[in-house]
Amino acid sequence: MTVRLSGALSDFVAANVGETGAYENVSEYIRDLIRRDKERVEKEAFDRLKAELTRAFAAPESSYQPLTAAEIIARNKA
Repeated sequence: MTVRLSGALSDFVAANVGETGAYENVSEYIRDLIRRDKERVEKEAFDRLKAELTRAFAAPESSYQPLTAAEIIARNKA
């Protein structure tokens, strides 16, 4: 995979790599950025699921509708 940066982005990466930076090389820096982004995306997905479950558990029991396993499978196939 090849990534090309120029100008301010290239300068920013260069400042974070090498003897004065937090990373030994550009590849290490890019891998760390990707890992952090992946963690952010996973956290956002977890937070959305948690919010949905919180709303579901807070709903009154009368709002629940009993369903059979077959009905749930049919609904999910649609």
